[in-house]
Amino acid sequence: MKQLILTLLLILSVSVSAQKKWSGNPILPGFHADPEVINSNLTHRYYIYSTSDGVPGWGGKDFKCFSSANLTDWKDEGVILDLPTQTKWASGNAWAPAIEEKLIDGKYKYFYYFSGETGHGKAIGVAISDSPTGPFKDLGHPIVDERPAGLNNGQQIDVDVFTDPLTGISYIYWGNGYMAGAQLNPDMVSIDKSTVTVLTPKGGTLRDYAYREGTYVFKRKGLYYFLWSVDDTGAKNYHVAYGTSRSPLGPIEVAKQPIVMIQNPQEEIYGSAHNSILQLPGKDKWYIIYHRINKNYLNREQGPGFHREVCIDKMSFNSDGTIKQVVPSQKGVKSIK
Repeated sequence: MKQLILTLLLILSVSVSAQKKWSGNPILPGFHADPEVINSNLTHRYYIYSTSDGVPGWGGKDFKCFSSANLTDWKDEGVILDLPTQTKWASGNAWAPAIEEKLIDGKYKYFYYFSGETGHGKAIGVAISDSPTGPFKDLGHPIVDERPAGLNNGQQIDVDVFTDPLTGISYIYWGNGYMAGAQLNPDMVSIDKSTVTVLTPKGGTLRDYAYREGTYVFKRKGLYYFLWSVDDTGAKNYHVAYGTSRSPLGPIEVAKQPIVMIQNPQEEIYGSAHNSILQLPGKDKWYIIYHRINKNYLNREQGPGFHREVCIDKMSFNSDGTIKQVVPSQKGVKSIK
């Protein structure tokens, strides 16, 4: 018994020492973009879902998942959804996913929202699973395949889903060139069309907060935060701006200092945007997960827009609730227990 205990302690010691103390950036191997992060109440692990990048014309056809217990060591969970073989309606352009864990009838269900190509434009679909790593089963048809009434431009991409912790009601957001939001029905796979609202922040320039895409919504101390990406995903200037609201469907008040994160040329970090936000369970500790352009693909002919890599940094707030501007780093974040 004594020898067994010593052996187990040795294994544990080796395992702990093998863990990275700092994540470093990027945190995922290869090219990935548009990261979505969740903390699973079922497995007590963190999961990142991303656009599989590195394909000319943003032509990726599948989605992968990575998991971690400490935010520094990430396990490749493999392909969780392949659009040509596992959906009836999407041929590819597997873009910008979102996932929501929902307790339904005492059981956790996972709803995976994503953009795909229908043959007549982009649309948003959903696949369902009992596990954060799948297998996921596609609903069989898109749930958003048209712009809100009155809009003539923009794509149905960059989906985000937010569940209000106060009411338990879930909301869906989407849009490139416009920001739209609506309430999801309790089934989580259809929207209440009577609630569709155009939320696009007005004004701004490419230097500050002009809306392009990549909406992400979270709530802190009673306030709803709306984050979005500015400029083109292949631009060094691609960055994150924000505003706040007292309602999950707006109106949005743009922050006086709206930039959450922008390029850091001194560290050779460019195009840092399209983010999701992670709050450590039960703590006022926050992280921003985002993509940046790989520094070896900055020239336009090299395809900077589809050579992106996923990174993580800490995010914090001022005493008045405003977000402190994040300086994107090469070091990343410290390992958590």
